[in-house]
Amino acid sequence: MIEPSPLIAQIKTYDPDFDPTPVNRAYEYAKKMHEGQTRSSGEPYYTHPLEVAGLLANMKMDTPTIITAILHDTLEDTSATYDEVKAQFGEEVATLVNGVSKLSRIEGQTVEGKQAENFRKLVLAMSEDIRVLLVKLADRLHNMRTLHHIQKPEKRQRIARETIEIYVPLAERIGLHNLKEELEDLCFAQLNPEARESIANRLSFLRQEGTEVVQEIIDELRSLMAASGINAEVAGREKTKYSIWRKMQRKNVSFEQLSDIMAFRIVVDNIEQCYGALGLVHSTYPTVPGRFKDYISTPKPNGYRSIHTTVIGPANHRVEVQIRTRDMQEEAELGVAAHWAYKSGKKAEKKDAKQYRWLRDLLEILEQEQRPEELLENTKLELFQDQVYVFTPKGDLIELPAGSTPVDFAYAVHSGVGDKCVGSKINGRIAPLNTKLNNGDQIDIITAKNQSPSPTWERFVVTGKARSHIRRFVRQQQRDQYSALGKAMLQKIFQQEGYEFTDKAVAHVVPQFRMDEIDDLYAGIGQGNLVAREIFRTIFPAHKTPTAKKPTDAEVEQQAIQARKGGGAGKPMPIKGLIPGMAVHYARCCHPLPGDRIVGIVTTGKGVTVHTIDCETLENFADTPERWLDVSWDDGPDSPESHVGRLQVTISNVAGALGTLSTVIGKNGGNIINLKITSRSLDFWDMLLDVYVNDTRHLNNIIAALRATPQIASVERARGR
Repeated sequence: MIEPSPLIAQIKTYDPDFDPTPVNRAYEYAKKMHEGQTRSSGEPYYTHPLEVAGLLANMKMDTPTIITAILHDTLEDTSATYDEVKAQFGEEVATLVNGVSKLSRIEGQTVEGKQAENFRKLVLAMSEDIRVLLVKLADRLHNMRTLHHIQKPEKRQRIARETIEIYVPLAERIGLHNLKEELEDLCFAQLNPEARESIANRLSFLRQEGTEVVQEIIDELRSLMAASGINAEVAGREKTKYSIWRKMQRKNVSFEQLSDIMAFRIVVDNIEQCYGALGLVHSTYPTVPGRFKDYISTPKPNGYRSIHTTVIGPANHRVEVQIRTRDMQEEAELGVAAHWAYKSGKKAEKKDAKQYRWLRDLLEILEQEQRPEELLENTKLELFQDQVYVFTPKGDLIELPAGSTPVDFAYAVHSGVGDKCVGSKINGRIAPLNTKLNNGDQIDIITAKNQSPSPTWERFVVTGKARSHIRRFVRQQQRDQYSALGKAMLQKIFQQEGYEFTDKAVAHVVPQFRMDEIDDLYAGIGQGNLVAREIFRTIFPAHKTPTAKKPTDAEVEQQAIQARKGGGAGKPMPIKGLIPGMAVHYARCCHPLPGDRIVGIVTTGKGVTVHTIDCETLENFADTPERWLDVSWDDGPDSPESHVGRLQVTISNVAGALGTLSTVIGKNGGNIINLKITSRSLDFWDMLLDVYVNDTRHLNNIIAALRATPQIASVERARGR
């Protein structure tokens, strides 16, 4: 257990001019505030903040951070107030303690939404001052070290899972390598103790068997550097149990198949010697292809710099070698903490946390996401994945998660570029927007003023930033579309019943349906969650709509026929401007096209599905005529929008017939998007084709051209498939 005297002695080892008075006062204050409180281990509670302060002292942190660690639970768990802390320890410490206190409830949460909400607070707090995160990570590390004192195994596992999903990636992102590895190992022990013990036993055996080999490799590398006049420190370190297990899972290999359990580090004076040492290693030992990474020229997002290479070293052992300078070594161990650490003879170099692109992206996700669960999902995407490095046309380096596409790149450059993206060039060649990017690619994004994000992009983007922007656009568009559709449906009923429609008349009943705004009511109607006629009855309770006895089957069929023909007062409701796939869906059973006579079916939660009036599926809705909606294309068969027309084709089984089929369709302005062969015989093949066309006239032209082709035996527009 760390007491104030050892803590102060520890701080003085890196800051000889340190004044212990404020730390002693903080200790006495915390001890007084936490009096009577104990931890799960039975120890007095005030020992915990002292341990957290000791962890930060190991990182050589500045005095305000140390004091914050000692006081970090006082605002949350005691009667202490912000003003009291500010009066005694200053505004800087009070602000930091307040930032950490707001996050403490992230522990012990079982509801995903609450956990996500607290994570939102964490991102906001650390964007203001990264030291909040450093204290929180040290706090979590000590809690994980003492986790075994918690009796309930399910609680231990929940805390471990939360740690490995949120805190471990955050520690990695800010470069706290040693802290990250210890957290991983402690979580591994809780979440998969059998696997950890198995790997530990195997490592112990290898340690006994391979001691001489490890020392031999170290000695040989030292001799190699010394012979060339390079002042280098050489050491070997065993990879962690968790990283070994992850590699076994990722590569689907056994422990025995892993050949780089040990990593050897060469630490030199400057960058020139890094590359000199690399040249020596490569000229002395055969290299393993694909195992070279230069993180000096292209640092990791957390600022990590080093050269990694794998060679066939002494005694034919496969050896991973890491080469870096002493400054890089310090940053590799302390990460962002190195910028806050006390430097002998000068003040801490306090860099703004917002310099980190990933943190800016997290802040932008906060602005886009409405549901806390989506925030947590997208930030995990942002934190977890390995990186790919690509370039802008001007040569600027952009780091993205592995598997990223040009859309992810566009949003990484700027959200406005992503929203207006219509195409991309990869290394000078036009490429699809769902192309996966590779290291070193140069990306040029093509934009258009009238473009907006496509809902289909969400299927292939991998960055949280891109996904949150696309989801926000889709949500807003869906709401607007549902609102416009619902308003038109209500207007239709007003017209049928002989009333003049006004927003004012509708606004009076909004509170009765527990809605905040009139647009919410319209959107509920358009989405199918509210029935337009019920809204009308609520507005005009005295209005009498003639009611009849239960209709016969013949009468029901007649009602359906009337609905198909557009029966009722007024004109059909236009669907112009409603984006397919949002408030309006085109039925896949009949593939309606502009020029077809159509009818809409209202579906709860999905808006309106448009069918052709002769679609067989409509028979299923014959007994619910209230769901039928009279709709029209409005702008006739000249709409430039592409629609899917389905064809049933029989072609001769001769060479070149399929090529002729696609050529004829292409020459007539169609584009095949799907082809399915339904049956084959010696002479003929039957198939279904989905073709992009503008309207029925366009599809009929393609059908006529195909019928005039000798290799085509028959072609019809497919119905009900």
